[in-house]
Amino acid sequence: MATSAEARSGTGLPALFEARDLTRRFGAIDALTGISLRVGEGAIGLIGPNGAGKTTLIRILLGLLAPTSGSAAVFGLDPGRDGLAIRERVGYMPEQDCLIPHMTGVGFVAYMGQVSGLPEDAAFQRAHEVLQFVGLKEERYRKLSEFSVGMRQRVKLAQALVHDPPLLLLDEPTSGLDPGGRSGMLALLRLLAERPGRSLVLSTHLLGDVERVCDQVVMLSNGTLLTSGSLAALLGSAGAELTVKVRGDVDAFVRAATARGLEPRRGTTTAELRLPRPAMGEEAIFAAALESGTQIRYLGPSVSTMEELFLSLVDRPKAGATA
Repeated sequence: MATSAEARSGTGLPALFEARDLTRRFGAIDALTGISLRVGEGAIGLIGPNGAGKTTLIRILLGLLAPTSGSAAVFGLDPGRDGLAIRERVGYMPEQDCLIPHMTGVGFVAYMGQVSGLPEDAAFQRAHEVLQFVGLKEERYRKLSEFSVGMRQRVKLAQALVHDPPLLLLDEPTSGLDPGGRSGMLALLRLLAERPGRSLVLSTHLLGDVERVCDQVVMLSNGTLLTSGSLAALLGSAGAELTVKVRGDVDAFVRAATARGLEPRRGTTTAELRLPRPAMGEEAIFAAALESGTQIRYLGPSVSTMEELFLSLVDRPKAGATA
C-alpha cells in the first residue's frame, strides 16, 4: 500500500514500522488477518473498536507475541529476533494497570528507567523531570495505591517516557478519564508528537482523540486492515466528493441522478446526498434536479469526519482496504 512512509522510502529512510501479511490466531479466533502496511515517522493513530486487533499488533511489534504467519519490523529490526533492541528504543504505555502499589510515583518511574537501562542516578533525575512534565510534581512521593485514575494514567505515561525513547506505543491512554483529564492527556500527547525525533502510536477506539493528536492513521476492524495513510488526505480526498442538499422529492432526484451515472448515496440527513464529483461537470447535477422537479439548496465539497470515514470503510471493506 502507498502510505506517507513509502513516500519517504525513496530517500533511503527505513519505515518506523511495517508488517507483511501479518496474521495472528488464538485458537479458532483470528486476531489479525493478513495485515500489510508500512508507516513512517510521526504521530500515528491506530484506530479500531475493541477486539479489532490493536493490542495484538502492538505486542507483536514489541516482540512480546509471535505472529502465526507473516512478518513485522520496527526500525528495520525483527521483533522476534531483536525484541530487546526494539524495546530499548520504545516507550510502552499499556492499557492495563501495571503499577506496583506500595512504591511512590518517583520510585516506580525511576525503577522503570533502570529496567530500561539507565544508571540509578540518571533514572531518578529523569523520573523527576518526566513526572513534572506530566503534571505529577507535587504527587510524586505519594504511594501509587493512593493515585486516582487520572494520576495512574499520567504515571504510566511518565514511565514510558523516562528513558527518552524515539517511539512511544500508547494503548488507550485516555481510558477511564473524565473530560478534563482526557483533554489534559491529549494536550500532553500533542506536545510529545510535535517534538523533533519522536514518534508515537496512539491506539484507541476514540476517533476524536486521533483527530486531535495524529497526522497519520491505521484503521483496523475485526483483525483486518481497512486503510492507512495521511489523515488529511484520507479525510479531505482533495475535493473528490460533493455534498448536495435537495428540497423536494429526494427519491426522484436520486433516480434522475443515478440515470446519469452520478451514484448518489444518503448523507447525514434525509435531504442530504453524497456523490463523487462528476467527470462531466456539475451541470449533470442541476439537470437531474430539473428533471425530478427538485431544488438544489446546497452544493459544495464534502468534509469527511473520522466517524464517516470509518463507517464507510466498514460498510465497504474491500474498497477501503489497500494492502
